[in-house]
Amino acid sequence: MIRLSTRFWVDAYLARLRVNDIAAFVVAHGDDTAGAVLVKSATLDGQAKLYQRSYDLLEDTRKWAILSEGDERDVDASIAKQRQFDSDVWVIEVEDRAGRTLLGEQGLQ
Repeated sequence: MIRLSTRFWVDAYLARLRVNDIAAFVVAHGDDTAGAVLVKSATLDGQAKLYQRSYDLLEDTRKWAILSEGDERDVDASIAKQRQFDSDVWVIEVEDRAGRTLLGEQGLQ
């Protein structure tokens, strides 16, 4: 199976969000080739969720799992903690009142 570079995936993800009129920003630029990706979903009411890709051994698939959720400041603290031990991590912030991230769509899993 061919793996996409992280940079390619991030660029494609941002393009898909733009097409759907969802605001998104790269908050931290990680390693272009193999950096992990965190996606923060801010609903613009002080609440947020932080997603991270994880591997499901039983199903042999990758899934987006919620790493942290609740008050946006607490989610930001989780991001800061992750960045302390992984300087290659990408952080993408998605801002949408409805909480749309599109992470469950075909091609983004």
